[in-house]
Amino acid sequence: MTQRVHFASLAIVSALGITVLAASRLEPPVPGMTLANEHGTSSFGVGDEGYPIDNETVIAQCERCHEQDEQGRMSRISFERKTPEGWQTSIRRMVALNNVRLEPAEAREVVRYLSNRQGLAPEELEPGRFEVERRLIDYDYQGDDNVEFTCIQCHSMGRVITQRRTQEEWALLLATHRGLYPLADRQGFRYGGFAGEQGDDDDNRQPMDIAIDHLSEAFPLETPEWSAWSASMRPPRLAGTWALAGFETGKGRVFGTIEIVAGNTPDEFTTSAEYTYAESGESIRSTGQAVTYTGYQWRGRSNRGDDGELREVMMVDREWQGMDGRWFTGAYDEFGIDVELMRTRGEAVLTGVHPRALRAGAGATEVRLYGANLPTDASPTDFDFGLGVKVESVTDVSPSVLTLRAYVEETAMIGGRDLFLAGANLTDAVRIHDGVDRIEVSPDWGMARVGGATNFPKGYQAFDAIGWDNGPDGQANTVDDLNLGRITATWSMEEYTATFDDDDIAYVGELGPDGIFTPAEDGPNLNRKGSRNNVGDVWVVATHAGPEAKANNPLRARAHLIVTVPLYLKFDPWQSGFMPGRLVP
Repeated sequence: MTQRVHFASLAIVSALGITVLAASRLEPPVPGMTLANEHGTSSFGVGDEGYPIDNETVIAQCERCHEQDEQGRMSRISFERKTPEGWQTSIRRMVALNNVRLEPAEAREVVRYLSNRQGLAPEELEPGRFEVERRLIDYDYQGDDNVEFTCIQCHSMGRVITQRRTQEEWALLLATHRGLYPLADRQGFRYGGFAGEQGDDDDNRQPMDIAIDHLSEAFPLETPEWSAWSASMRPPRLAGTWALAGFETGKGRVFGTIEIVAGNTPDEFTTSAEYTYAESGESIRSTGQAVTYTGYQWRGRSNRGDDGELREVMMVDREWQGMDGRWFTGAYDEFGIDVELMRTRGEAVLTGVHPRALRAGAGATEVRLYGANLPTDASPTDFDFGLGVKVESVTDVSPSVLTLRAYVEETAMIGGRDLFLAGANLTDAVRIHDGVDRIEVSPDWGMARVGGATNFPKGYQAFDAIGWDNGPDGQANTVDDLNLGRITATWSMEEYTATFDDDDIAYVGELGPDGIFTPAEDGPNLNRKGSRNNVGDVWVVATHAGPEAKANNPLRARAHLIVTVPLYLKFDPWQSGFMPGRLVP
């Protein structure tokens, strides 16, 4: 995964690093809180809160700036909890701005120690998984709208909700923001414009002060969830064979197996995986390594040879029988597989059927069953899809794939069907339908970034055409509608009229036959009116025609695509020589 840093902005940030304490001392973020003691250093600790630090590497590398009290607590560090990515970012910032010198092995040790001792419980991480799994989504924060507006001017709310801090530490965090990024005051901390419009008209405090109170109450350092999880936390025992099922936008469903082998320490693993894209038949083999943090957070890297490398971010369930998350790559983490893993212990496991959508009365159809430890001696009568679906023959067999010839009767009732085979079952394995009533483009909006002409990479966007059957009631958008999954489509673009004489469609990029959009190079473009950059808005249109389209043949659907500029300002000092190696796999 390649990431970039804007060196000019990094130099500015480095120069501003010395202003943090000065800004904090001028204006204590919490009323009545003393930030400077008689030694000129920040006081810290609220009552009995805070975690003592006993790791020699952390103490040796951090005590120059983070003093330790009589209880072993270190200023700032002991009063927050974060994900491995959160601790990684903190360490890299210390290396980039505060002249900390760490060997890669030392840095990884620090991340592991802090993630395990001061991490998040599974229940705490769940709402913010999109942040660590690098998903571009519309997240609706259910807390305070004003606080959300204050924070999302510069980053997603996921960055906030995947942390826990004391009230003083939340205040110090905002003070740090003001020192490193002075524009934050104008963007949201003091002059947000939104604050008070939907809140209490009598609350005349600055948005920053409102945020401190809200965040310290919503995301405190100590929680029942963390107390319960940390009491029983241990490295999960994951060695063995796991069945894999997944989905990748633009390519469809994925099935395979992954072998996990215990590593040198209880929380380290090596992996070897084999999986196949059901639609294309493309097969992938990969090897990798991973670390589990906080007893459940899987962080890995898998090498697919010429197909590149994937970063793996998953959560392990409490029973150590399943994992799910996202494996991703791309300059903006835009390509990825949503994965689910199920432990196998020698018994047959079913993970999926392709094609999943079977039309009633369509005649004999080739159907492939995916899983692990599948019976290679199964006869047609061993497969039970329910009334109206008959398996005529088994044409090819292996422990991970069974190929069948199935017949769906004209009178078969439409709806989802479970599959039973050799003691294994798969809920909603196939969906019997009587035609495609409508299609949708997924996602319903997307964002790409121009690049490639300078040092900034392109950001791609993939789309799928999803077919729908209106279900037994014949009405669209009701509870009995059947999602038929990806269907074939012809892709095109239309102008999204946002300005007079809009000509975006001619400059923003190209949409491939697979629904993957490739943006144009970053500008300025001298051939475009006003020498504008190659940015703009377009409609991405999918058209489906054929015998399965029931009405309004052909069927059409569209999604909004925003093509914008590169991510010019991204604080990633580890890509500029400050930090060799990776901290989180």
